[in-house]
Amino acid sequence: MTTRNDAPVAESVEPGAVRSLDRPRGLRWLLGDVSAITGRNLRRLIRVPTLIAFATVQPVLFVLLFTHVFGGAIHPPGVDKYVDFLLPGIFVLSIAFGASQTGVAIADDLATGMIDRFRALPMTRSAVLAGRTVADAVRNLFVLLLMTGVGYAIGFRFHAGAAAAAAAIGLAVLIGVAFSWINALVGLLVHDAETAGLAGLMPVIVLVFTSSTFVPVATMPGWLQAFAKVNPITVTVDALRALVLGGPTATHVWQALAWIIGLLVITVPIAVLRYRHTTAG
Repeated sequence: MTTRNDAPVAESVEPGAVRSLDRPRGLRWLLGDVSAITGRNLRRLIRVPTLIAFATVQPVLFVLLFTHVFGGAIHPPGVDKYVDFLLPGIFVLSIAFGASQTGVAIADDLATGMIDRFRALPMTRSAVLAGRTVADAVRNLFVLLLMTGVGYAIGFRFHAGAAAAAAAIGLAVLIGVAFSWINALVGLLVHDAETAGLAGLMPVIVLVFTSSTFVPVATMPGWLQAFAKVNPITVTVDALRALVLGGPTATHVWQALAWIIGLLVITVPIAVLRYRHTTAG
């Protein structure tokens, strides 16, 4: 009586593992991995109350507090209501502040071993970072719509029509993607959630308060105007403001897009390479 030693290799592997290894590689593989990681991050956002509060309460407070505190003292030329001038800046401020959570989440996943679990799965490595930034883009879209609703309740309006309004929301989401990739890189570099949060917020605070977010650049001292005019926050806020208030928009929008594309071209490859280096071995 003889025994068979030529049994298929797949019989010695768990069925789930066989199905995973049989998945076709390529764009469909990448999109599936990104979708899975995005879903995981969005579910975590929903299940953790503090994250929901940070994502919703803080932007609403920004809209209400800055409008009512500064609105009686600041009167930008050519603008009837300060809230119309302010809200594009608050869009960028809220997104930039919220992006620090990207670095915190990446650093936390590294510290808790979640990244090691991802390494053990047959998935594209860059999907972890891409899924994180896509989830942030979804969160930012929700926050932008929420702030717009609150703004409308206190007098804010889009003066350039529906197409310009959609373009403004889209541009704000894009700058949020750039901020998310920057903070993802920060999280990979520092490996500590608290440090990642501080490192993500400090540059934003400096850039926001030396930009046109709250006041026209022309009201600043001459030496500060030179910096404020090339500040990427100023460029982006001015583009959003042009889309909100109407008037010439092409130059402002192209300048903002150039900044966003430049930031992504630099940070995305570096972040992916850093992730691969961090998870190598």
